[in-house]
Amino acid sequence: MTGKELAIVLNKFLTSPQAQNARVQIEMPNGEKLDLDVIQLLENRMIGDRDTHRINIKGTSLGGTWKMGKIVGKL
Repeated sequence: MTGKELAIVLNKFLTSPQAQNARVQIEMPNGEKLDLDVIQLLENRMIGDRDTHRINIKGTSLGGTWKMGKIVGKL
């Protein structure tokens, strides 16, 4: 996925007030959910690489006392 494709998808979500105020999480392949922490634009230094930049999204563990409720459905 490119940054342009990501922006198109996010803009479709952000037409909804519910999505505008929703918590943002990352789901790992093992099912663990992380809170979005940092988004970075990184430059690749590899010679001959066709992708010169990447968007890196980092998450943090949900640790602590705050636990998200069970998911009841998709909108």
